[in-house]
Amino acid sequence: MKKLLCNYILPPILWGIIHLWCKTLRIKNLNPEMDREIKEKPGGAIYTFWHSHLFYLFYHYRFLNKFTLMISPSQDGELLAALVKLYGYPVVRASSYKNTIPGTRELAHLLKKDAKVIIIADGSRGPRHRAQVGSVQLARMTGVPVYTLSYDAHPKHELNSWDRFILPLPFSKVTLNFGAPITVAPKADKDIIRQKQEELTDALNQITRACERP
Repeated sequence: MKKLLCNYILPPILWGIIHLWCKTLRIKNLNPEMDREIKEKPGGAIYTFWHSHLFYLFYHYRFLNKFTLMISPSQDGELLAALVKLYGYPVVRASSYKNTIPGTRELAHLLKKDAKVIIIADGSRGPRHRAQVGSVQLARMTGVPVYTLSYDAHPKHELNSWDRFILPLPFSKVTLNFGAPITVAPKADKDIIRQKQEELTDALNQITRACERP
């Protein structure tokens, strides 16, 4: 019954609610040039943002038919996977929680065929606002850049969850921001990988702070 609910009943209901909800939002874009590059860039790329920022960002890139979204294979990921498919996203079920990603080969194959892959930077379990290694490792393996995305909303509600998930209130102002691409050398060693992981964390936090300013 739970599988039926998560896969077939709740997704179209939530799709309708989210669609109407996001239509009321007023959007301010701090970096429209980078947003345009993300939407139009040829070739493979990795796009990443914090788990708490999922609500609006996956709506922002809906129906472009360009982005594959990586979602945890856990039971909790079932509903999200079914929901984002309604917005036109192909889904790869894999986890970035561990250093070795179960879906790494599939994602790397897609990226080498010029796909665009979305990976949640802090994964499905955190720690909150700390980039995990998955995006950096994939960038090293495939040679594609990593783009950072973020937003904030005023007014908003933050859920009492590990990530303090952001819900923009209806008719609120949403501020979008995007960072310059991060590249990782194919021969990067463990120290460089760790540095790039910190660079990714810092970049995401920096563009997020810019969104939070009144």
